Amino acid sequence: MKTKSLCPECLEVIDAEVYEEGGKILIKKKCERHGEFDDVYWSDAELYHKFAKWRCEGSAGITLTKTDKGCPFDCGLCPEHKSSTMLALIDLTNRCNQKCPTCFANAAVAGYLYEPTMEQLREMMELLRSETPPCPAVQFAGGEPTIREGFVDIVRMARNMGFSHIQVATNGVALAKSEAFCRQLKEAGLHTVYLQFDGVTDEPYKTLRGIPALKTKLKAIESSRRGGLKSVVLIPTLMKGVNDDQVGDIVRFAAENLDIVKGVNAQPIAFEGRIDESARKEGRITIPDFINLLEEQTEGEIPRESFYPIPFVVPFSYFVEAWKGMPQLEFTVHPHCGAATYVFVENGKFIPITEFIDVEGLMEFIMEAAEEISKSRIGKLKAIAKMTMLGGKFIDREKAPSVFDNFTSFADILGKGNRESLAEFHRKALFIGAMHFQDAYNYDLERVKSCGIHYATPDLRIIPFCTYNAIHRPSVEKAFSMPLHSAKSQLGIGNSQ
Repeated sequence: MKTKSLCPECLEVIDAEVYEEGGKILIKKKCERHGEFDDVYWSDAELYHKFAKWRCEGSAGITLTKTDKGCPFDCGLCPEHKSSTMLALIDLTNRCNQKCPTCFANAAVAGYLYEPTMEQLREMMELLRSETPPCPAVQFAGGEPTIREGFVDIVRMARNMGFSHIQVATNGVALAKSEAFCRQLKEAGLHTVYLQFDGVTDEPYKTLRGIPALKTKLKAIESSRRGGLKSVVLIPTLMKGVNDDQVGDIVRFAAENLDIVKGVNAQPIAFEGRIDESARKEGRITIPDFINLLEEQTEGEIPRESFYPIPFVVPFSYFVEAWKGMPQLEFTVHPHCGAATYVFVENGKFIPITEFIDVEGLMEFIMEAAEEISKSRIGKLKAIAKMTMLGGKFIDREKAPSVFDNFTSFADILGKGNRESLAEFHRKALFIGAMHFQDAYNYDLERVKSCGIHYATPDLRIIPFCTYNAIHRPSVEKAFSMPLHSAKSQLGIGNSQ
């Protein structure tokens, strides 16, 4: 397959080829000035083809820039973009209370301080809420967002502006130090802590973070629990030879703390900047690697067949849109950007949702119901009757965990009745996912155009994640920053930050 990519040296757009060889999907490209580059795109060709069939193109929820230089330089969002914002990131600062070797946003290195004002933050959030449909979820990031002055007030502002889900991406240091801080965040409206969590021993942290940080992670989870926060998602940065042997243990740890840990969302490492060729090829890990390692390290309890790409759930969006008669968020991201499943834990064993639900048949059924509803009011009644009569055929109740004993009809599973049963479902389900953000070596512009995770910036643009970090971050931060020495004197920032 022919596509466009970037030269890792000059970041110019160049021709690339995505091709299959030796059971893997590879990418190769050549820059006239800097030579040839190759990398692993997806390490499992069979999974690649399975995921590809679920590709679904959508449209951006807003267009703010014109097509001029071409993708990826016209962000954002430009008319070429094909997905609306399913999750928005807003960097609150480029300061941090750690100095991770893998970080790409460190003020001590950058030499300047980037911290949007409260008014700029308000304008960015208003922009996100003006999309069609409005962006439902915002994640505050950085640097380390919890050290930003007024962070609790920023969370409260997001809640008041109507975001249905508010997250913080954090290393957990501030949370570990203060249960009271966690309680304040809960009261302000924070829903989920996206916690940097690279393993269940200290060794991965020494490599990826430069310090033995496991104790801090455990304290952060306990502080969140005691402070009333009910949702923590563990975010391991995966690197071959560093923590790929701990995939199963991380998921087991999550299952043992299911009262507060609601998910594991692995992020295969992105190699930003110019790096040693051998280090990149030795450390490169892809989504299929994660999936296959999880199957192996859970002794087959969570098989590779359990995972599907993000756009697999698009029929749900169509159904709700037809039912409510108003635009809904459509998860039309590129099928090779991420993978996910839900598992239940019963009697010490993992039970993936695919073990007892015919998920592909179910999605086809929901799509048909959505089309029925769209036809007429009578179609809506027909769809209801069909769901009541036939919906249960997709569930094998003998294999299902006990939580499904409380669901009396397919309508319950869709959330139209029996709210307590649905709440119990979410309490006992563990989300497992992987999202592979691109670097300049494995960059594919087709993925960028379908990105659904976007940064909002002070110049009121909405920029796809991989484009922002590969290209736009330095120019945005420099345009809205002050020299670090000035920031230290004005804001009292110490050398440790």
